[in-house]
Amino acid sequence: MPRLSDTMEEGTILSWLVPDGEQVSRGQELVEIETDKANMTYESDLEGILQIVAAEGDTLPVGAVIAQIGGGGDNGDPGAPASTAVRQEDGPASRQAEARTAGESPESESPPGGTGSAEVSPAPAEDPPAGERVKASPLAKRIASERGVDLHTVTGSGPGGRIVKADVPANAGQEPVEGASPDDSRATPPPDAGVTPPPAAGLADVTTAKGESTVVELSRTQQTIARRMAESKATIPHFALQSDVDMEACVALRAELKSLAKDGIPTHPVAMHPAPTYNDMVIKACALALREFPTANSSYRDGRLQLHSRVNVGMAVAADADEPAGGTLIVPTVFDADQKSLGEIARETRALAARVREHSITPPELGGGTFTVSNLGMFGTTSFTAIINPPQAAILSVGSLEGRAVVRDGEVQARNTMTITLACDHRILYGAPAARFLARIRELLEVPAALTL
Repeated sequence: MPRLSDTMEEGTILSWLVPDGEQVSRGQELVEIETDKANMTYESDLEGILQIVAAEGDTLPVGAVIAQIGGGGDNGDPGAPASTAVRQEDGPASRQAEARTAGESPESESPPGGTGSAEVSPAPAEDPPAGERVKASPLAKRIASERGVDLHTVTGSGPGGRIVKADVPANAGQEPVEGASPDDSRATPPPDAGVTPPPAAGLADVTTAKGESTVVELSRTQQTIARRMAESKATIPHFALQSDVDMEACVALRAELKSLAKDGIPTHPVAMHPAPTYNDMVIKACALALREFPTANSSYRDGRLQLHSRVNVGMAVAADADEPAGGTLIVPTVFDADQKSLGEIARETRALAARVREHSITPPELGGGTFTVSNLGMFGTTSFTAIINPPQAAILSVGSLEGRAVVRDGEVQARNTMTITLACDHRILYGAPAARFLARIRELLEVPAALTL
């Protein structure tokens, strides 16, 4: 199982793109894998005959053997010993794979479905031993535990034979009441037998008050997001600062750039590209402010600060929002955003967002972020506080741009205004430095000519 992101710990095989026993070439798309961030396609770095070890639907840790590529000779015999296992880490699973490749029998593990020989059969054993790992969803495992079901006796209907909720028997594992005769339906169970008395007459059954419920399993990406966000709230001492930004100058600048693109000189560089969005301006302002406040561009690790030399701004992008489970949140990175022009940032953010929604984003484009911008203004959200993406020091939330009544020079005026919220890790940023950092972002947005330099 290759490591396809910097935070990936395990992956799920979605589909093999090459049949078992077929010849593969270097650079050929081999397998589609669901990681903690997105669905990725892994390309073969070897040539030879593919021998699949892990089935579709299997979830395995990074470094575990998922296939072998070999066959060495000119005859292309699929039965020839595999030369290399598809892997990317030198862990125990990798060393055992090397032992299998050499025809040795590892002491601590046998190949799936085998007894330590060099040949690895992709077919699962028909009657696995009790201690063998069972392919089942987390929900199916929990329900089986509650019902006392041995998953080794259950046949899975999911991908690759994976056991899902519907496969778990409803009445399995229920023990007969001690002291009661099988024929005696009048036997009274003890109070602790887990029997729920019928509801009192006239009271609605609370178990059906919500109507029929549908359980939707989360994807690997969603599970990782849930875990990381829970860890962030539980382990990072957050605090938030909020500021209103006068966006009149940004509105005027964008209108000018849009006019130039529409009616200006056709050969002018600006006229050849769409005008930057307000979010592009925010990313550029944050990048310049991060360069001036290096502490905000750092991480907290093991009681120390890591000050990063590059300013890489992550951009939160919603993907698959119409899915039953609510879609995912992917954060591609604009690298060296402080050194790029506003137009370069605009073109890059559009391309990154498109690749996220097309599921073609690559692992390098999802890592290396030192700060994150999350914008919900397009949905009419006035303000919100986002959760810090660890191990970053802060995250900026951007609300909607709207006309508001404000007081300027003693008079009430209608001004285009936007609320920004900075959530900070108090171990890295204290109140006063964080307030100065947020004020600098506001200043850059209120005088956006600096963003075009």
